[in-house]
Amino acid sequence: MEKAEGAFLTISELASELALPQHILRYWETRFTQLRPLQRSGNRRYYRPDDVALVRRINHLLNVEGFTVKGAQKALADGGGDPSPAEPEQVRNGESAPGADLLPRLEAIRATLAKAIGE
Repeated sequence: MEKAEGAFLTISELASELALPQHILRYWETRFTQLRPLQRSGNRRYYRPDDVALVRRINHLLNVEGFTVKGAQKALADGGGDPSPAEPEQVRNGESAPGADLLPRLEAIRATLAKAIGE
């Protein structure tokens, strides 16, 4: 059964959505001070919509963009954790936009290869 948009997620639901082990989310809570899910009886975690967006952004920085934890902390502290409103919806949700900055990177690689083979 799918939860309503904006509903709180448990750690198991969020971990499952992101295909991450739960201990990774707990670790991120120790490294990213902005991430503070509600904790109820028995220390059960409930991630609010803002927490979910932040976890998605952290996941994107670490596992898509290749940041180190320290680099991701700096990016979030410098405002890199809040994608601009001009970005596509999937990027705001912490997902990678199809082909996002792929073309400029491929063109740079092509130019480097052309230079290397003397074209």
